Amino acid sequence: MSDQAKTLRGLVERQKAMQTVVDEPLPAGARRAKTIAIAGAKGGVGKTNIALNLAIALSQMDLRVCLLDANLGLGNVELLCGLNGYWNLSHVIVGSRKLSDIVLEGPDGISVIPGASGLCDLADCSDGDRREILHQLATLEQSHDYIIIDTGAGIHRAVRQLVAAADIALVVTTPEPTSIADAYAGIKALMAHDVPVMEVVVNRAESSQQARAIMEGLQNTVRLFLRSSIASAGMIPDGRDVPAAVARRRPFLIDSPHCPASVAIRQLARRMTNLAQSQPSRGSFFPRVSEPLRNNKATVNKAA
Repeated sequence: MSDQAKTLRGLVERQKAMQTVVDEPLPAGARRAKTIAIAGAKGGVGKTNIALNLAIALSQMDLRVCLLDANLGLGNVELLCGLNGYWNLSHVIVGSRKLSDIVLEGPDGISVIPGASGLCDLADCSDGDRREILHQLATLEQSHDYIIIDTGAGIHRAVRQLVAAADIALVVTTPEPTSIADAYAGIKALMAHDVPVMEVVVNRAESSQQARAIMEGLQNTVRLFLRSSIASAGMIPDGRDVPAAVARRRPFLIDSPHCPASVAIRQLARRMTNLAQSQPSRGSFFPRVSEPLRNNKATVNKAA
């Protein structure tokens, strides 16, 4: 009986400790990773490629970087950099694996978390399970400088939730008219969710003049119809090096480090770090992802 009581006391103390780590604010000066969500209302705009290479560019700046692949379990990041992993975040959510079991070592030392779209499933967890998972994720946040979230295509609820919880949203478009129209739709949807900082990057641009014209058109449309503003994060030029690297399952920043796209992605990384450091801390990212969903669920249950 004494052993059983001791075990129960240990479980209670462990639960209290985990709740303290997650629910109480960190001491002054404690570090949390800055979060950048890569979004694109239209599929095929190169969002995952930008997320992966941006993460590598930040790592090459001697920063600790984690890449969350939230592409609905499609494994796009793994395909782009030759990784093979079976376990993903959904296995952590259901309790069959620990977070440390699913982390993949990516190129240039970045950490890769597959299946990060499962973060939104935290809303369906019990309070105890949710606290334990958030405890593991809090450790991840404190051990990295930046977390890049590669969201799925579209503007559905799960994507909006991930983007709204991030410190910075980076919307990706291409020169295609349908992509520009979808980018505006995405910007409109995200502005309704109080995203603190949002910028647009034009991918596969044929020239800086073309990218500038696209941004000016988007900015004028946002100003006219949304009574707001949107900043430009620059452009990633079109070229043969990027598709060639994709075919070889290698990030273009490593496969062709001096190509125009690689130069542009390094510029983007510097811009993102300057922007992130100028923003006040919003606290932990992961509770922000799940808490609004839990509140919405509670409201629905109460109404029913």
